[in-house]
Amino acid sequence: MNNLKELLEFRRAVRYYSNQPIDPEVVKECLETARLAPTAYNMQLFEMYHITDKEMLKKFVPACLDQDSVATAQQLVVFVTRQDLHRKRAKAMLAHEIENVKRNSPPEKVEKRIKKWEADYNKLMPLLYARTWGLLGAFRKTLSLTVGLFRPMYRQTSENDMRIDVHRSCALAAQTFMLAMAEKGYDTCPMVGIDSLRIKKLLHLPYGAEINMVLSCGIREERGIWGDRYRLPMEELYKRI
Repeated sequence: MNNLKELLEFRRAVRYYSNQPIDPEVVKECLETARLAPTAYNMQLFEMYHITDKEMLKKFVPACLDQDSVATAQQLVVFVTRQDLHRKRAKAMLAHEIENVKRNSPPEKVEKRIKKWEADYNKLMPLLYARTWGLLGAFRKTLSLTVGLFRPMYRQTSENDMRIDVHRSCALAAQTFMLAMAEKGYDTCPMVGIDSLRIKKLLHLPYGAEINMVLSCGIREERGIWGDRYRLPMEELYKRI
């Protein structure tokens, strides 16, 4: 497979895997590739749990509602959102951007650019990603709607909006992982029909973490693909303005 279209045509949601083992180091390499996916403000508010232990794999079967895609999988990867780590990630990003500015900016612009990044990561990110039982989100929403009366303004700022934002970024990493796996000739199946609470307990995740999706990994059996792929006609999806 030499191009993106070939990878996308190869990738299918595999429901049944063969007994052929897959190399966990290759899967880890694909997860490293997934880190290159874009995330909002480059906050990278996600984690990736690579399940290779056979006993743990068995525990995931009922937690994933006894799906064959999990019962026959050689390995699993769980993508987890970590909005609760926003301060830690913002601190790491600020340190990176300060060094980035020092290395690459004209001397006369260094101070101004550093102040901008400090405002973004010390003030804006905590304001956007903090969760306080909906109260802070209501304040952000009211503020954005008010300012939006006078100028263009980002308006999706409620706590639910920001939760969606974090899950969206995490899903971009998951999609990148699936394509990286396809390039290696490995199969995956993304699943959201799961008992996320049981999976959180299996992984000992804190309250603020959320399961984005579980991906099973392996080599497909012929019966693992449920028929031909169907996509809606292009004219129904594509709108040129």
